[in-house]
Amino acid sequence: MNKRIFDVVMSLFLLPVLVVVAVLLLVLNPFYNKGRLFYTQRRMGRDCQPFTALKFRSMIDVAKISRDMDCPLEIDRITRLGSFMRKSRVDELPQLINVLKGDMSLIGPRPDYYDHAVKFLTVVPGYRERHSVRPGISGLAQTELGYIEGVEATRRKVRADLIYIAKTNYRMEAWIFWRTLYVIMKRGGA
Repeated sequence: MNKRIFDVVMSLFLLPVLVVVAVLLLVLNPFYNKGRLFYTQRRMGRDCQPFTALKFRSMIDVAKISRDMDCPLEIDRITRLGSFMRKSRVDELPQLINVLKGDMSLIGPRPDYYDHAVKFLTVVPGYRERHSVRPGISGLAQTELGYIEGVEATRRKVRADLIYIAKTNYRMEAWIFWRTLYVIMKRGGA
């Protein structure tokens, strides 16, 4: 089966899960995660083109992201409910909409914040090549390396992404899917 067809069919299959989680979060947000339900962020996609990624908001809102590409995650901004969502990867579910729109795939290199990605293009070998395919909700680097931040970690992520691109087949996609489920079950997200 064609990868794009598989992505669309699986995303449609998972849409009811997205709706149920969204309704549950609408009920919980006023108590544990005050603010809007969704968060959008400009990310770098296929062929280094920008797109708007959709997520459930897990952090306290700020007007503009101020951290640089080498700064650590602003853990102090993560809400109590947001922490649960990030560890269980529930915050990524709205990206099924990005998959249906064609911006993303279920499996592929994770897209980076666009402003950071532009800088990575100049300092990380192979970074441009990782954008030859659609970015994914999950990928080999995420399942095998975990949460990545900073230039050095991005170099390791790019090596994993390039291995995925060079060797991708149904068996590898199934392995990444299985590993993603494993990470979700053990709540090993960021």
